[in-house]
Amino acid sequence: MTQHTTANAAQQPGAQAPILVLCGTGTNGSRVVERLRERGRPVRVGSRSAEPPFDWDSPATWDAALHGVGAVFVVCQPDVGAPGTAQTVRAFAQRAAHAGVRRLVLLSARGEEAALPTEQAIRDAGTEWTILRASWFFQNFSEGVFLPSVLEGELPFPAGEVREPFIDADDIAQVAVAALTEEGHHGRVHDLTGPRLLGFAEALAEVSAAGGPTVRYVPLAPQEYARWLAGQGLDPGLVAFLVEMFGQLMDGRNAVVSDGVREVLGRPARDFTDFAHEAVAKGAWQG
Repeated sequence: MTQHTTANAAQQPGAQAPILVLCGTGTNGSRVVERLRERGRPVRVGSRSAEPPFDWDSPATWDAALHGVGAVFVVCQPDVGAPGTAQTVRAFAQRAAHAGVRRLVLLSARGEEAALPTEQAIRDAGTEWTILRASWFFQNFSEGVFLPSVLEGELPFPAGEVREPFIDADDIAQVAVAALTEEGHHGRVHDLTGPRLLGFAEALAEVSAAGGPTVRYVPLAPQEYARWLAGQGLDPGLVAFLVEMFGQLMDGRNAVVSDGVREVLGRPARDFTDFAHEAVAKGAWQG
């Protein structure tokens, strides 16, 4: 293969070039990897344990991970709006464009103002770009940040009685795959939610009704939640960021359902009840 042919391959995310999925072993990345492989697409998993490895905190790993890649699914750690993330993503996006990457798809957060600079970094890279602004995931209760509390039977969180349009991470993954492999998504921001609003107590009641554990929701004031997080051993800087972020996201701004999943996939978003029953059947909360 000539150098010119190799460069052309890197410009075709749906052809020979692999698609790099960052945080490719996490809740969202692993689902995107799985669906790309189901489609027969070459995939490169972006993680510290992969070969070549990728580490957000080690820019020396970026070039090898980007070599020959046509598209990248960008998932940020610890959060798309965390301090310093926009600068890191800007540097990465510029490196990706220089490497010949044609398309960047960013997983962002719905209603999170601190995520906007990271989104702008993707827009400014000079590649095709798509932004996925997602609401809270169903899977936060079954495999994510809330799982330890769910297993303990009590979930403290500063959401009050605000209702959230929780979304299935599988729906996000399918939208991401469409944006990575199909035309028509460049320059678009897809607003992604589930089909209905649920309060945290309502969501936990649905988990119990499906045969999962009985969990008590404990609404906390922001400072109470900060003390609880500190008691979990979190860094003070991260505690301050999380309390500020959750205070913003849980002020009611996101208590609106969108039709983004249907617009991209041609079907309604999956319902929380179906997720809860499937999670129980798969043993998500068994120990």
